[in-house]
Amino acid sequence: MTDFGNVVIRCVGAVVHDRHGRLLLIKRANDPGQGKWSLPGGKVEESEDDEAALRRELAEETGLSVKIGPAVGRLTRAGSHYTYDIVDYSCRVTESNIIPGDDASDAMWTDHATFATLHRSDALTEGLAELLEQWNCLPREA
Repeated sequence: MTDFGNVVIRCVGAVVHDRHGRLLLIKRANDPGQGKWSLPGGKVEESEDDEAALRRELAEETGLSVKIGPAVGRLTRAGSHYTYDIVDYSCRVTESNIIPGDDASDAMWTDHATFATLHRSDALTEGLAELLEQWNCLPREA
């Protein structure tokens, strides 16, 4: 039996708001968090820096291209086999036409009311609402 507890996987995530203040969420097609709504993002490949990984992941999961801004926060998540070290970046998008794909079974722009409903119904990945509130990155009210 192999001990995966000390293997750390570097990951990036995107905190993307549109011009209306809505937050981009994807519905995870795979574990961790399969079936839950989360920020788009994923693993940083060996040949990538964070920016390249974030651009690739956003294109794969949402079809969107973005301008990447500063990091808004960092978190560590224990998975079933690995520990994920995730840095989330503020991103700006110019278009809003989402095309879900790859690790996302769905994607949407969420306003404050929709986000609150997802949170109350336990449809968000663990701790997402609390982190976004702490980082002042929740969707704005309409």
